[in-house]
Amino acid sequence: MPDPEVPTRLLVHALVREDGTVDAGELYSVAGLLGMTDQQVRLCVKRLVADGRFTQDGRGRKAVLRAVADPTGALAPDAEYVRHAYRQDAGDAPWDGVWHLFAFAIPESRRTARDALRDALLHLGAAPLQGGLYVTANPVTDIVEAHARHLGVLDSLTFLTSTDLRIGTLTDPVDLAAELWPLKDIAARYERLSAFARHCLGELGALKEGDNSEQAASGRLALAVRLAAEFTRAMEPDPLLPPELLPQPWPGTRARRLAADCWQRLRRSLTDGPEGLRLFRLYGEALGDPPEHS
Repeated sequence: MPDPEVPTRLLVHALVREDGTVDAGELYSVAGLLGMTDQQVRLCVKRLVADGRFTQDGRGRKAVLRAVADPTGALAPDAEYVRHAYRQDAGDAPWDGVWHLFAFAIPESRRTARDALRDALLHLGAAPLQGGLYVTANPVTDIVEAHARHLGVLDSLTFLTSTDLRIGTLTDPVDLAAELWPLKDIAARYERLSAFARHCLGELGALKEGDNSEQAASGRLALAVRLAAEFTRAMEPDPLLPPELLPQPWPGTRARRLAADCWQRLRRSLTDGPEGLRLFRLYGEALGDPPEHS
């Protein structure tokens, strides 16, 4: 199957260790396995240093990059968001039948704040019903209120709930969900994630057990970065609708289970230095690993 596209900048972020460093030798090795050229890596590192995101000691493959600030957010999941998805998959977050609606009318003079509020609602999985009116099945009122307060538009926002939402003649919640959200597109992204996770498990199975060579470690790291990119690509646009509103069986449930299996296999196989990558800790926390105690 085609490899997930991994931007060079995200690869650098993915290889940041807990001490904030990136080993350039490891970076170039993994980049090569992802189909990136040395020139791509050099130009990316140069831009990151020029932007003040990293400093660099040494040159070429012997260099060490040091993160000025934690840059891993671009590839790391929102842990609570991911945990909620797995709770839904396990049947531990049933829907209470309540729709949460948000309405606002913010003048053109405050367009920036209006657009920011709309983007926040969309990011939280709300769907537009009509101009300035959004709906979601998830109880995100507190989060929306915090955004509106921060933007200074709380007085322009109306909150309401309903258990009998109707659009035209549509009243069945499953039909409403299919009308409001692009479920086919979301399902297709999860099918792609499932296919890559199966590919990842096959690749891991083909690697010799206990092979801790530099080449094998780089190969496993490349798989981890690809998996993280594909997982993010599938999860970010997902409104995480309750299972009661989704076609069953839902591809997201299967894809997340396969991704978790693959991630755990990767973590077990990378028993040395790569465990120090921030990315592994962040995904471990998101997938429910117990926090480490110092």
